[in-house]
Amino acid sequence: MSDILQKIVADKRARLARGEYARRKPADRPTDGAAFVASLKEPGTRIVGEIKAKSPSAGEILPGADGKIESYALYYRRGRAAAISVVTEEDHFGGRPEWLPRAKSISGLPVLMKDFFVDERQLDFAVDLGADAVLLILRALTDAELAALARGARERGLAAVVEAHDASDIARAAAVSPEILGVNARDLATFKTDIGVLETLAGAIPEGPVRLAESGVRTREDIERLSKSGYRAFLVGEALLRSEDPEGDLRALRA
Repeated sequence: MSDILQKIVADKRARLARGEYARRKPADRPTDGAAFVASLKEPGTRIVGEIKAKSPSAGEILPGADGKIESYALYYRRGRAAAISVVTEEDHFGGRPEWLPRAKSISGLPVLMKDFFVDERQLDFAVDLGADAVLLILRALTDAELAALARGARERGLAAVVEAHDASDIARAAAVSPEILGVNARDLATFKTDIGVLETLAGAIPEGPVRLAESGVRTREDIERLSKSGYRAFLVGEALLRSEDPEGDLRALRA
């Protein structure tokens, strides 16, 4: 793990030790992992619009994010996103878990809880929030932890987006037969992005999982370029969050 990722994971385990991810009253809209997967498999360009307050590399991305959750969820709904990704990690990305049910409730779209999952207690917490999918980052997990979390997600009706950063990650992912394989163009050591990495790694992805391109996707040209490598879905965050017309720009990405 990079130093940054080690720090994020350590802070997550500290929150777990403090009991911060205890069970809560279930959300009004229950978990539906099958709906998340089905939405990404529909014909056409499938965009997962992201809500993210900040990041270690970009700094603040969405000022006053807490007051804008419903607005962006509706932008993504009206722009016909396939799903919404909500970054809930608190210490380094400025997220809040309660943003997820807010975004899901007003949009009606399937929602991915984008966080650093290291313990099955977080899966229970995700279900109580009404998450439809969770992110499992290979670099943050041992093979045993990955297997337990992937199995635990299935048992709870959650879809799992298994995230790879290189060919060795993709090879490890095969052990859990992911329905969705996210390939992240961000280098976890430098946090810089290069979508050329996505093209390079496409050949290592086995047949079966939905290919989700993560990080660095900004334009329709990026999507057309990556579609030629077999990617079917595209996670777009910063480009939409910094846009003056996120709904219109989302429609242009889907065009």
